[in-house]
Formats: sequence, C-alpha cells, structure tokens
Amino acid sequence: MLNTKFVMQGREGLMLLLIGAHCDDIEIGCGGTLLKLLEEYEVSKVTWIVFTSNERRKAEARSSANKFLKSVTNTDIQILDYRDGYLQASWSSVKDRFESIKERTDPDIIFTHYRDDLHQDHRMVNELTWNTFRNHLIYEYEIVKYDGDLGSPNCFVTLNDEQISRKKSIIIDSFKSQLKKQWFDDILLTSIMRIRGAECAAETKYAEAFYSRKMVV
Repeated sequence: MLNTKFVMQGREGLMLLLIGAHCDDIEIGCGGTLLKLLEEYEVSKVTWIVFTSNERRKAEARSSANKFLKSVTNTDIQILDYRDGYLQASWSSVKDRFESIKERTDPDIIFTHYRDDLHQDHRMVNELTWNTFRNHLIYEYEIVKYDGDLGSPNCFVTLNDEQISRKKSIIIDSFKSQLKKQWFDDILLTSIMRIRGAECAAETKYAEAFYSRKMVV
C-alpha cells in the first residue's frame, strides 16, 4: 500500500483546522492523527473549534486542547456555547460562525465530522464545513456511538503505541464529566483503532480512519 506525504509549498508549516460539534469529538475522532502530524511535520498553526458546551465541559475541552497542542506555538482554540443536541436550531448563527472561521485561517488540512453520522449536530457541522471550505483537503472522522453508524472509511493513519497511549490518557484525564457514560472507557477507544488497524493491515496493528471524498494528487 502506498503512503502519502504532505508537501508544504511556499509555507513554513502546515496549517490545521479541527472542527467538532461536542467537547470530546476532535480528540476521539482524530486525536492520534493530530499527535502524529505534530511529530512528523512542522505545524505553523492549529485552529481548534468546538461548537457546543456548558461551563464544565468548556473547561475540560480547553484543558484537553492545550494538552494536545502543547508543542504548537500558534493556536486558536474556540470552545463555543451552543446547546448540545440543538445545533440546528441555531443554523444561521452557526453558519455565520463558519464564515468567520474562514476569514481567520486558510488551512492545509481540515478534520471534521463524517457526512453520514447519525447525530444531527455532527451532520450539520459536516455540511457547513463543506459548504464553507470549497478548495481544501477535508478528512471526515468517525465517532463510535449507540446509533451504530460506522461506515467503510477509505483513508487510514497508522498509530504507534506511544501515540495511542497519549491520546487515551489525555481524553480520560481531561473529560471527567464523561466517566460514568457507558461508552466512555479505555476499551472502546482502543477497540475502534484496532479494527481500523486490521482493515489497513497496519504493522502497528492500530489506526484512525477517515473519509476523504475529494483529493487532488
């Protein structure tokens, strides 16, 4: 299987945009990949946007983002306070927010939610990501949930033991409010990466998976 590398023509480093509907989505969906990119590439800026939160979740999300991005000197972390589960009720406001994001950054890579995710907030974030950014490389990440909406991704990022351990430790240490949720544990976080690792025959056995709908090579 061929591996791809990112070439930074005319740039001092990669610019990344990470978008999540909820406070732990980015970390769960692409946290390991982010750690790998930060290890293997010069990253000049990371913009990290979370749309829904409350007072406790906002503090957790900011703490988590700072841990993931501790090696990045130029960061823009925005934890917004739209209502969880009701993002569609604020469509116009969220659309305006996306337009303001576009004015603040011109990313090389965007990570956002999977188009066929069954959570309504996730689908809306995906729709507005594609609506706003028409000439960018977009990777759609997946979130395991009760609804059972996992698909067949076409892009895989293999991860080593250190990256996996770091991802899980930050998530579990940061999001204490989620510890009583039946889906929030080390086993589930590891299981999906093991499944995706098997699907791409990863030598490390683990991977995060994404959906890449449009890519120019």
